Amino acid sequence: MHIHILGICGTFMGGLAVIARQLGHEVSGSDQNVYPPMSTQLEQQGIRLIEGYRAENLDSNPDLVIIGNALSRGNPEVEAVLNRGLRYVSGPQWLAEHVLQGKWVLGVAGTHGKTTTTSMLSWILEHQGFKPGFLIGGIPLNFGISARLGESDFFVLEADEYDSAFFDKRSKFVHYRPRTAILNNLEYDHADIFPDLDAIKKQFHHLVRTIPGEGLIISPKREANIDDVLAMGCWTPVVRSSINSDAGWNAELVNSDGSEFDIFFDRQLQGRVQWALTGEHNVYNALSAIAAAKHVGILAADAIAALAAFKNVKRRMEVIANIPALSGAEGNGVTIYDDFAHHPTAIQTTLDGLRKQVGAERIVAIVEPRSNTMRLGVHTKTLAESLSNADLALIYQPDGLGWDLGALKKYAGNIEICTSLDEIIAKLKFEARYGGHFVLMSNGSFGGIYQRLQDALTS
Repeated sequence: MHIHILGICGTFMGGLAVIARQLGHEVSGSDQNVYPPMSTQLEQQGIRLIEGYRAENLDSNPDLVIIGNALSRGNPEVEAVLNRGLRYVSGPQWLAEHVLQGKWVLGVAGTHGKTTTTSMLSWILEHQGFKPGFLIGGIPLNFGISARLGESDFFVLEADEYDSAFFDKRSKFVHYRPRTAILNNLEYDHADIFPDLDAIKKQFHHLVRTIPGEGLIISPKREANIDDVLAMGCWTPVVRSSINSDAGWNAELVNSDGSEFDIFFDRQLQGRVQWALTGEHNVYNALSAIAAAKHVGILAADAIAALAAFKNVKRRMEVIANIPALSGAEGNGVTIYDDFAHHPTAIQTTLDGLRKQVGAERIVAIVEPRSNTMRLGVHTKTLAESLSNADLALIYQPDGLGWDLGALKKYAGNIEICTSLDEIIAKLKFEARYGGHFVLMSNGSFGGIYQRLQDALTS
């Protein structure tokens, strides 16, 4: 079968493409923006990519078109699908019908931490020889690929609350019917499709309604919004996690930066996690992954051993360069990070973990407000406050953003607004003389600043 995918370079749709190829299908796809790492992954799988949406992209008459949720009526390729009467389906529905049937699905939901937690859980199962299938919204370094069919009855995936397609406004995760469900957290996000937090809670309630009574729900004890969801109705056992508290799964921090902590289950010590990750958010992610692994029969001690070898995901505080100190500089050089920041809370937790790790060393955050929620200016005050751990925050204001980022400066004194990448690079070249940590935060390509900045700092 020839499957053509619209929006193929999105993290979810790209993962579907890989799995469809592993099922033996001929796969092609189109997208408005074709760029690494997803484009590289797809090309390595023998998948033909087309840049731009045009009716003629469908002249090969594919047997099925999978349409991503970023596409809407008026798109020339969508219109051609409809006008030609081609078979089409949403990505989540295709996944549910052709991959997840008969599987023990482990779904990871929440505003933050889905990609990292899904990667941790997949790696724990892999480390123990389960060879799970998975679909992850990024490329976990332990696997080097974002999705695979797997060789077992277990399938781990991100359970995203975003809608499924222009013709199916249900959240993606309603299709998945997980047996093991992690509900990491819940905040207001996706302001382009949800009017308020209550609308998202309702979708999470719909997810909870699909989890079997013999399944398991895992969630942090501190999450009041998840409590609200469960109060709407819950028919599944729930286990809680905490840090330095008394939940069923609890972590006692050895190092405040989250790089070392003891795991307790029902107040019994299970072992100590020592790894390269930092931040309390990642401690919670680890607790969720360990609890989910136990649900499928993996001992906590074995899960802890797997996490010691966990390498995280590309673009999650990934160190992309270490720049030596410039001649005559006052600092000790610069470390450049690439971080997939999409929401103020993600920014805050990431910078908090880095601050605890590096102490008083200088931190410069460089933010592209690219997610739909941040582009709409919904989180103006919280975005400014999320940058409090940075000595300096440079925020990129591109043309057509839709709101004036200057409003951020009302809430924080460490923010500067830049209207071009050249301006950002020039400021960072000046800042490099003081050394420290430059954190590039965007859920997109950020105009290719990553290599340009490295070139500028080494020239």
